[in-house]
Amino acid sequence: MPLRCAVLDDYQGAALSLADWSVLSPGVEVVAFTGHFTSEAELTAALADFDIVVTLRERVRFPAAVLAALPRLRLLIASGMRNSVIDYAAAGRHGVTVCGTRSATTPPVELTWALLLGLARGIVPESTGLAAGGPWQTTVGADLHGARLGLLGLGKIGGRVAQIGRAFGMEVTGWSPNLTDERAAEVGATRAAGLEELLSTADFVSVHLALGDRSRGLLGAPELALMKPTAYLVNSSRSAIVDQAALLAALREGRIAGAAVDVFDTEPLPADDPVRTTPRLLATPHLGYVTRANLRTYYGDAIEDIQAYLAGEPIRLLG
Repeated sequence: MPLRCAVLDDYQGAALSLADWSVLSPGVEVVAFTGHFTSEAELTAALADFDIVVTLRERVRFPAAVLAALPRLRLLIASGMRNSVIDYAAAGRHGVTVCGTRSATTPPVELTWALLLGLARGIVPESTGLAAGGPWQTTVGADLHGARLGLLGLGKIGGRVAQIGRAFGMEVTGWSPNLTDERAAEVGATRAAGLEELLSTADFVSVHLALGDRSRGLLGAPELALMKPTAYLVNSSRSAIVDQAALLAALREGRIAGAAVDVFDTEPLPADDPVRTTPRLLATPHLGYVTRANLRTYYGDAIEDIQAYLAGEPIRLLG
């Protein structure tokens, strides 16, 4: 009888076509789930008969209670090499091996710029109005050339965003707790003296920090109040870095010109979440890493992880 492998949250129905899962046959039967399990009870009921689970990024939590309810589970694969929603200690106690995957080598910066440009040029309201037969032109675009781009984080992704900003003719400044003048200069940016300076002087602020103790809640109501009323905020990193309630209040009250987000406190976003109806907000359903190259890497590595585990030599161990 073959082992059973579940692939979770395959929203686009792309997982089975972007990698060659047939190499696992006949020893492993692969089943892809296109819907999201909204409760632990629903998740554990669906996965009760599976030996292997492939989960995409941090879409599904695997706390101790879930792992305890899946006695058949032996291998859990999470895309990427960091995952904050798996209880590794509990996995070890229950005999579950946890592995990761690589990501595509090119930093995923396209969505950051799609969001920023969408804000600057009013793409969504203008396109929606045009389709609905509304007025011809209702917004006045913000200029990028000569504007200041403030980047929270100048790592691999933030550094690439900085270089593209320079290509648009923007003045680029960056800040993070450990940023040096040398790193900023490498990507054509200057280092802001502090977070307050970056927020108060930037025309566009984009978040590119990893989530941790120092970055969680970094941008709350006091920090958002430092931004210019004509400034825009883009967050394609992690939702918890920005206080969502404070951001929605700033947008409703018109204290900043607009914001774009690709990450949320709860994903998928509930149908009645206020994010969906907040003015001046451009929101996308966590699309930043959802590209063909990235998914091919994730699922291709997941297949390698399964093969290595079955050979008794697991690779890319997490925990």
